[in-house]
Amino acid sequence: MRYAVIRFGGSNCDLDTVHVLDEVLGVPTDLVWYRDGLQREYDAVILPGGFSYGDYLRAGAIAARTPIMGDVLRHARKGGLVLGICNGAQIAAESGLVPGVFTRNEVPRFVCRPTWLRVESTESPFTSLFRRGEVIRVPVAHGEGRFVAPPDVVGRLNRERRVAFRYCDDEGRVTPEANPNGSVEGIAGVFGENRNVLVMMPHPERSSELVIGSEDGRRIFESMIAHCQNDIQRQV
Repeated sequence: MRYAVIRFGGSNCDLDTVHVLDEVLGVPTDLVWYRDGLQREYDAVILPGGFSYGDYLRAGAIAARTPIMGDVLRHARKGGLVLGICNGAQIAAESGLVPGVFTRNEVPRFVCRPTWLRVESTESPFTSLFRRGEVIRVPVAHGEGRFVAPPDVVGRLNRERRVAFRYCDDEGRVTPEANPNGSVEGIAGVFGENRNVLVMMPHPERSSELVIGSEDGRRIFESMIAHCQNDIQRQV
């Protein structure tokens, strides 16, 4: 098993993500410079947070048009896991890996704080170790994190149970006060069509060790590892 974390110009959560995967969870992980492309097969590819290309044009717009994203799209089409975190979620959305976009926060300022998330679906490689309806604590740090999509797209995501997480209060209630950016229906993360892609604005790599306040995000990575281990065992 081997994972890749893609580094773009302006990524700043790449080393945090490598630390959690490699040193905390013991998964061999390559830090891949975007110009080098994906030169081998990986079980999972992570697009980390940061400010790729200074968020010029739109957050994630330039990174989404770099050649390595062709490799990531091919990886996803073959069933490989892709996790987009914060700026990585913006890049993935701009690349068409999920419907909708992440745009400027409803109140146009940068928000950086812990948030509560309600787990909406456990039917994915990223959420299998959670309970549906479980409330977890994961921080956000973004200025363009508001998820928006046409009503028919949001309706389809709901019908297909492709909403992964919603912002909520500590008792699991989805309220405007609990929503840090004005995302439609409090959506904090969504799955791609085949559920092998997850994009989310909150940072699970910043909530994977108790020493920094929470390890609730760790189970996203552990769910991915369990899924990959099952895949490997099926192939033996």
